[in-house]
Amino acid sequence: MDKSLFLNKLTELEWEDFELKEAKAEVPKSSWETVSAFANTSGGWLVFGVKQTGSLFEIQGVANPEKIEQDFLNTVRSEKFNVYLGVKSVKYEFEGKVVLAFYIVASNKKPVYFNTQANTYIRRGSADNKATKEEIDAMYRDQTFGSKSSEKVIGTSRDSLNKISLLRYRDYMTRFNPNVSYNRFDEDEFLEKLRIFEDGCCTYSGLLLLGKREHIEKYFPDFRIDLLEIPGDSYSETDSRYTFRLEEQENLWEYYFECFARLKSKVDVTFQVSSEGFGEELSTGLIAIREALVNLLMHADYFSPAHARIRVFNNSIEFYNPGGLPKSISELKDKDLSIPRNPVLSKLFRMVKLAENVGFGIDKIESNWMQYNGSIPTYTLDFDSVICSFALVSNSIPEQVTEQVTEQVTEEVTEQVLFLIQVMSVEYYAAVELKVLVGIKHHPSFLYNYLQPALALGLIEMRKPDSPKSPKQKYRLTSKGIHLKKEMY
Repeated sequence: MDKSLFLNKLTELEWEDFELKEAKAEVPKSSWETVSAFANTSGGWLVFGVKQTGSLFEIQGVANPEKIEQDFLNTVRSEKFNVYLGVKSVKYEFEGKVVLAFYIVASNKKPVYFNTQANTYIRRGSADNKATKEEIDAMYRDQTFGSKSSEKVIGTSRDSLNKISLLRYRDYMTRFNPNVSYNRFDEDEFLEKLRIFEDGCCTYSGLLLLGKREHIEKYFPDFRIDLLEIPGDSYSETDSRYTFRLEEQENLWEYYFECFARLKSKVDVTFQVSSEGFGEELSTGLIAIREALVNLLMHADYFSPAHARIRVFNNSIEFYNPGGLPKSISELKDKDLSIPRNPVLSKLFRMVKLAENVGFGIDKIESNWMQYNGSIPTYTLDFDSVICSFALVSNSIPEQVTEQVTEQVTEEVTEQVLFLIQVMSVEYYAAVELKVLVGIKHHPSFLYNYLQPALALGLIEMRKPDSPKSPKQKYRLTSKGIHLKKEMY
């Protein structure tokens, strides 16, 4: 973090990753809560020497920067914390006053706590909150991210697998991935090669996908994928909890088909025969919904007390996935990373062409839903869950007025607004991130020349329109802004 970005942080209340402490003469005791919270969440900056009163900031500096820096670093790297923490130290000087900034790296050995496990904290918004037992348990499960569901389930056998589901799975593979080598194996080799069955036991992934329900429930007592249809735009707008609830299914393979059949009725599709002679229902909306459903089944934390849930409202479809992401959504998209929570389960879906070979499919979901509906799915990320929501009300621009709208908007916007639209992608940005993208350090100039005109023209929108001054406010392109961006190329 350079000095200009540091000053921007003081004028922007986008502080999920930024904490101020006065620390005039010593390291404040509350610092250890913040260190734990940053290490257990997504990392962040801890700054000593700045006093905050409401929305006002006073740079006071620290009295003995060398001593405070050494005291802080020595404590973080001592046995006070249960794991070694990576810390970056930066020193700033403002008119003779020294400010110390420490970047706490997110740990891959969570939970991180000081003295006792009871002192485990996580970051929510701009606050350090003591972690609950369930959240601490989730951290321990994340230590086995990518391996737990690949383990053998002692006490299971071939009889734990549902023969009809296995036959359906093999038939599906034969039809939709006919050239894959697994098709030529007999059943024993098929199960072993795909790691559905190992050394006389099912793996957790094999059991979840193709097992008998009574055997699955021995290890996952509350096993289910909840699909609810709710007559309203939210629970608060309806007298009935739901008008439809999916019945319990045998395993994940059966849940996939039942969920997909129900969700398919929510989007428009066309039917045609493929070159292989199979019937295909085609729709970019259907592709996006199917990808979201498969992502839910592949990446859910099945060891969590929560369970996967799909809620269909009048105006949206919401996929709730227990289990946090291994990286930020922007990093998963930008680097096309493939870091599955359940790698064997992910492979089993890939082998029948229901999932991509790489990545989380986020770009595929967004591009197809944008093409179908004119809107982009929204994400609500929490420490131990992900919610992906699809708007069912189209926000697209009618084709017959596309040229008129583009011409009108182009005449009204300035070069600064056009540049802002050009550098933005479909994700949400904090204001400080947008200033970095357009290369503007002066906050008023950014507001009056870039942000406010783009908002007024409907080219970008707020994540929290009812709270425009929210400390968590972020911005993204609207469908109108996306269309204008496409026209610029």
